[in-house]
Amino acid sequence: MGFSARDLAAATPATRDRYVDLLRVASLAVVVLGHWLMAAVTPDGQVGNLLAVVPGLQVLTWALQVMPVFFFVGGFSHALAHRSRPRYAEFLRARLQRLLRPTMVFVGVWGALALVLQLLGADGGLTGVALRLVTQPLWFIGIYLAMVAFTPPLLRLHGRYGWGAFAGLAAGAVAVDVLRFAAGVPYVEFLNFALVWLAVHQLGFLRADGMIRRPALLAGAGLLGAAALVAFGPYPLSMVGMPGEKVSNMAPPTLALLCHGLWLVGAVELLKGPGARFTARARVWRGVVAANGIAMTAFLWHLTAMLGVYGALLALGVRLPEPATASWWAQVPLRLAAAALLTALLVAVFRRFEFPVPPGPATAAGGPLAALGITLALLGVLGLSMTGFGGLLEGHTATLIAVRVSAPVAVAMTVAGWLLVEGTTFRRSR
Repeated sequence: MGFSARDLAAATPATRDRYVDLLRVASLAVVVLGHWLMAAVTPDGQVGNLLAVVPGLQVLTWALQVMPVFFFVGGFSHALAHRSRPRYAEFLRARLQRLLRPTMVFVGVWGALALVLQLLGADGGLTGVALRLVTQPLWFIGIYLAMVAFTPPLLRLHGRYGWGAFAGLAAGAVAVDVLRFAAGVPYVEFLNFALVWLAVHQLGFLRADGMIRRPALLAGAGLLGAAALVAFGPYPLSMVGMPGEKVSNMAPPTLALLCHGLWLVGAVELLKGPGARFTARARVWRGVVAANGIAMTAFLWHLTAMLGVYGALLALGVRLPEPATASWWAQVPLRLAAAALLTALLVAVFRRFEFPVPPGPATAAGGPLAALGITLALLGVLGLSMTGFGGLLEGHTATLIAVRVSAPVAVAMTVAGWLLVEGTTFRRSR
């Protein structure tokens, strides 16, 4: 039986950095809201992107693309967690339990549903689109798994070099973009999935040790750097991926996105004082604690809810307005409210899988097995984010870096990786 949010809030140690918890839930909430708003479903059930329909809105991504904030917060939390649990297997399981358990349930439910729908021949139209889209947010899970896996060695580098460790990752990201855009080296851009996001993650280590002392300088440098790269370089304006564009700042990440991350990290650090005072209020803190307890479940199921709302409208014969028209904007509050309600219902069903389970001690061989497990899990999750659940019976595949993978193979890797990570701490000492 889990404790209530009120109990957990009341038991919060005075030393806890509550602002970090606020940033975690706020950044995920902005991502969810952004996904709901960007979905531009046409009257015939085709799903487009509002930012492509109204390109002028792409500038808003400079404030609303807040995934770097989540990864920055992750670095802060991982630094503290590893220092309290230095054994690799125990650290991995403690960090990944509330991430992988709800993810595996999501994958299992949607995988079974996709198979049934395809066997019944009901996987066309908006349903077919949903089968392709619902797994896309899993890329975030895969990247986060990589951050957890690399925390111990990168934390050691941080302890030795401080800002120099961050500079090394950033320099690597610069080199990758030079090789990509100036020299045309194939596949090198995929290295920035690691270098850019791990550099942002490294900023969290610096925050944990109080080493971000000039956030205004960090924000200003990041904003100016991103603006210059977009104005004079090969980088697009949007800080999220756009359909059909030759270069995306997100997939793979670019130096422009790293500068964007610097500006956001500096900005949230400038707000640390007001944020700490805000979360010191008892009612606010109870809300933050409650939201943190369901955040991953809500994130996993929010696209399901949004597509469910559109599917229900089409099934009821409601004619959807053309995206970005006056009537479309007028319906936005109602669609958001409906998506929020359906997400809440899904959270009520699946939230139990996000409850933490007390970990056992690691086995002697736990470290290597845990490393293998997290590698398989992150590759499987990333692969599934690209393949989706459409075309299961036809053997549909997608390219993961330079290798073709199918959804069944991606699911198998994810399950095997999860079991290995869990298995390293199943055996309890006598």
